[in-house]
Amino acid sequence: MISEYFVERFGLTKDGADNLIKGILYTALQNISFIFPVGLYTLLLYIWLEPLMGGEIIDPNLAMFIVLILIVLGIIFAFSWKQYHFLYNTTYVESENRRINLGENLRKLPLSFFENRDLADLTSTIMNDCTDLEHLFSHAVPQLLGSILSLIIIAVGMIIFDWRLGIALLWVVPVAFIILYITKIYIRKGSKLVMNDLLRCGDSMQECIESIRELKSYHYEDEYFSKLSGLTSTIEKSRIKAELMASAGVIAGKLFLNLGMVSVILLGSYLIINGEISIFTFLIFLIASATIYNPIENGLMFLAEILMMDIKIDRAKEIESLVIEGGLTDYSLDGYDIEFKDVNFNYDDLKDVLTDINFLAKQGEVTALVGPSGGGKSTVSKLAARFWDPVDGQVSLGGENLAELDCEKLLENFSIVFQDVILFNNSILENIRVGRKGASDEEVIEAARLAECEEFVEKLPNGYDTIIGENGELLSGGQRQRISIARALLKNANVILLDEATSFLDVENESKIQKALSALIKKKTVIIIAHRMRTIANADKIVVLNEGRIAEQGSPEELIEKDGLFKKMVDLQNLSGEWKI
Repeated sequence: MISEYFVERFGLTKDGADNLIKGILYTALQNISFIFPVGLYTLLLYIWLEPLMGGEIIDPNLAMFIVLILIVLGIIFAFSWKQYHFLYNTTYVESENRRINLGENLRKLPLSFFENRDLADLTSTIMNDCTDLEHLFSHAVPQLLGSILSLIIIAVGMIIFDWRLGIALLWVVPVAFIILYITKIYIRKGSKLVMNDLLRCGDSMQECIESIRELKSYHYEDEYFSKLSGLTSTIEKSRIKAELMASAGVIAGKLFLNLGMVSVILLGSYLIINGEISIFTFLIFLIASATIYNPIENGLMFLAEILMMDIKIDRAKEIESLVIEGGLTDYSLDGYDIEFKDVNFNYDDLKDVLTDINFLAKQGEVTALVGPSGGGKSTVSKLAARFWDPVDGQVSLGGENLAELDCEKLLENFSIVFQDVILFNNSILENIRVGRKGASDEEVIEAARLAECEEFVEKLPNGYDTIIGENGELLSGGQRQRISIARALLKNANVILLDEATSFLDVENESKIQKALSALIKKKTVIIIAHRMRTIANADKIVVLNEGRIAEQGSPEELIEKDGLFKKMVDLQNLSGEWKI
């Protein structure tokens, strides 16, 4: 029951919740063990005060006290060691599992999710939020609940010993927590404010790093850094405000706890004067009032931390709760034709991006998507690979509705070359091997040769083992694009999607790549997006998209004769080819 609550409340795994419960129990036992020295002090006081109060003289046994001290130290050490194991060691394992689970969940989400989500926000959740939650589960939660549990046990003993002084000692505790809890709404508001400011500043810093070339070339550094300075100042102010909101409740609660000692002194003095308790009993409660509130004060701080962390817990749970698009993993395809039937599509219920799209991309043929910018070409290619699902209509592969197929399994049939190439800070060899895990070095090098990579690889200091930097920053746009094409050649899938695959290449290299692609696309379904008319001169079918609709489709010859939008585009490109400075 308690374990299930922690799983639901904090987004822990079952093992993580079980370990947290054990950590709380050992924290409570550790807190109780810290009272044992008070018992030794009390025993010494009894031995010292008894003769003064007319009792018999007790001869203290030094050896017995040494043994008792060693036993108390041993108990404290044992509970502390077990607490450390179940809080710190297991918390770091749980943090690792949390990050892996979040990453695994993100991996299974459709690519459409990432186009609508701030990637800096996701990175912050997986790294920064999980790091902060480590402290929450290793310190705040167990210390708070452990303090409450140990306090309940101690309170029962104190009330049994003397219920009047017990109430005087403890009545301030629930009031202090209530005072802090009343400020919950302000603490959450402050935490949300800080989180939003941090994300805004993080986005701006990332934007600054990515666009530093443009900032320098247009002498815009001072203005941009002034903006960043303003954002960092805003973070400072929002943090101070959030800390004040949290500390106000904590300090108020701590101040109220001091009334507990005052209550014990006043009531104890009254009871002594009336002869209802001994001075020994009074001293016991007086010593308890000086020590029992320490874990409570820590508990107030940890409760404030938990309330501040609610935002980060919710962010992690949001990713974990995202719906993962499932589908069939075991299916058979009748060939690899891609067909669009009455497809309509829009982003987040905005204006329609695609309307009434109908065409067939046959296996063994090249289907080219052309048209003015913003016409919907890239969106069509994304629907073809089920990066998105249509709002209405159906996209099918080999007769199977893509919406019913598992995304991850489906993409095994696709080789995709995007216009924006993404490379990793690794060797050229490993960047190409992304196309097919487990491919031999010889297969990778052959794919690179077909993609005309040899020409520039041979000039690099370590050849194919050269580390190319983050996103291939050491390479030109054309070189990066050729590596991307080499990946597709290595994967050798049955469906090829080329989104401006040769846009960064010069005429000579484009001709070489087209020759390599000719070998790649034999007997396969090919959808190519291109603006250069010579790139699609040999296409079997051309689909002309304009304002989200199919304006015309057919072979290049048919569309030229039709004298429509395609003919106009060809004429404009021929005209631009004759332009001179």
